[in-house]
Amino acid sequence: MTAELAVGMPVIVLLLVAVLTLAAASTAQMRASDAARAGARQVAVGEDAAVVRTTAARVAGQDADVSVTRDGEWVRVVVTRPVVGGWFATGPLRATGEAVAWAEP
Repeated sequence: MTAELAVGMPVIVLLLVAVLTLAAASTAQMRASDAARAGARQVAVGEDAAVVRTTAARVAGQDADVSVTRDGEWVRVVVTRPVVGGWFATGPLRATGEAVAWAEP
């Protein structure tokens, strides 16, 4: 019985870590997408790039990177944020959300 537990417990822990990472990744992806859409809405109503960045950063969280690029009448808002926070925020897992809006002339 003890040997089976010693073999099975690491598998269960690994599965739990995988499920929790997947949940964190989906939450981070939704927040990044929502932040990009909020920034794009600000562009659509005529706000400048500073307001767009502030709005997107407020929705995505403090550790998010917000990029606003203008291409003629179209503006692209890209928000990137880490999947997990704290000590692991510099890790390779990042979620990205992107939205495009037509800017008022």
